[in-house]
Amino acid sequence: MWIVYALLSAFFAALTSILAKIGIENINSNLATAIRTVIVLIMSWAIVFITGRHNDIVNIGHKNLFFLILSGMATGLSWLCYYKALQIGEASKVIPIDKFSLVIGMVLAFIVLKETITIKMIIGGALITIGTFVLIF
Repeated sequence: MWIVYALLSAFFAALTSILAKIGIENINSNLATAIRTVIVLIMSWAIVFITGRHNDIVNIGHKNLFFLILSGMATGLSWLCYYKALQIGEASKVIPIDKFSLVIGMVLAFIVLKETITIKMIIGGALITIGTFVLIF
C-alpha cells in the first residue's frame, strides 16, 4: 500500500508545482507560500479531527515534538525557497533541482539514520544526479 501512497504523493507534488507556477504570477512568492501554508494547515487539522486522532496529541513526547518542529521549519524554508525559485525561474528547471532532494535525502538517511547503502541505491542516486544536471543545463 505504501507504493500507492508514494505514487499519489509524486502525482500531487507534480500537480502542486504546476498549479503554484500559475498561482504565483504577479504576487509575492512569500505571500503565496503563506496562503498555501494556511490551506495545508486547515486540511491537515481537518483530517486529524475527521479521523478522530486529535486526542493523540497528549501522547506526543518531547523528542517527537522537537523533531517535528525542526521538520516544520525545514519545510517552511524549503517552500519559501521553492516558491521564489519557481517565480523567477522556469518550472521545467526548478522542479528537477527541487526533486534532487531525493538524492540529498538518501545521503542523509545513510549518514543520520544509519540506513544501509546498497549498490542499487548508489546507481539510482547517481542516475538521478546525472538526470538533474542534464535537465537543467
